[in-house]
Amino acid sequence: MAIPVIDFSKLDGDKRAETMAALAAGFEEWGFFQLVNTGIPDELLERVKKVCNDCYKLREQGFKESNPAVKALAEVVEKEGEGLAPKKIENMDWEDIFTLQDDLPWPSNPTAFKETMMEYRRELKKLAEKLLGVMEELLGLEEGHIKKSFSNGGDFEPFYGTKVSHYPPCPRPDLVDGLRAHTDAGGLILLFQDDRVGGLQVLRDGQWHDVQPLENAIVINTGDQIEVMSNGRYKSAWHRILATRDGNRRSIASFYNPARLATIAPATPAASTAGADYPSFVFGDYMEVYVKHKFQAKEPRFAAMATTKQ
Repeated sequence: MAIPVIDFSKLDGDKRAETMAALAAGFEEWGFFQLVNTGIPDELLERVKKVCNDCYKLREQGFKESNPAVKALAEVVEKEGEGLAPKKIENMDWEDIFTLQDDLPWPSNPTAFKETMMEYRRELKKLAEKLLGVMEELLGLEEGHIKKSFSNGGDFEPFYGTKVSHYPPCPRPDLVDGLRAHTDAGGLILLFQDDRVGGLQVLRDGQWHDVQPLENAIVINTGDQIEVMSNGRYKSAWHRILATRDGNRRSIASFYNPARLATIAPATPAASTAGADYPSFVFGDYMEVYVKHKFQAKEPRFAAMATTKQ
């Protein structure tokens, strides 16, 4: 079963109702879907691929020499050669990452990197805010409600960051994950994933499903804060990335999140009559819990927020 693929260009045409229904199903039934024809120029996306690939080439040796997972895997394989049964590495990921934020230093090489990625981030932010508007309409919320909540009523700017990751070929993908299973902490996540090398999977009904590589598509998923604001109607989905023997997987994830001091609260009635409302809390308090328990069940994180004082 493949995750939904939705033609976003049809949102503004005579197929709007059909497209809104597809988006509603993507949010509610999967928490993950792919958008094609987003309005982001293919030419820009091709430049993004190139500068990120070129940037990793400058980082590749550092990954091989200093990444803790590389060292840990080498030790496990060495012990296996000595006759010991190999044990999967549980607390590390086979991942090279760096983050981009407007107020932090950016890579200076390759020379086209900053200009290209700033342009890309501007386009993606517009797409994120359009999707928030779609979500508000589907949930019956006032226009602008989610952004207003994320900014604490306009006191702060919502957080907007980008994580550039590569998952290089791994000699023993059975012994280490590319990225361990988790849900995302924040709001809306927009992923420009590799269109040749797979590995991303999403959990639905107890089964892992591949998020198929699709050229120049943008993968959308919702984080824990949207689950809270929708009162459980749009649940954040567990996902992971498998390490692979062949291919260097590129993954560019952008996060449209609440400001750390924003108060997050349910904005709709509970998803079922038997369900209790999700708690209200300050996002920064949630993040303090999340960073310690990212790869564990999310329900205890929500429960911990019910006991915090705002």
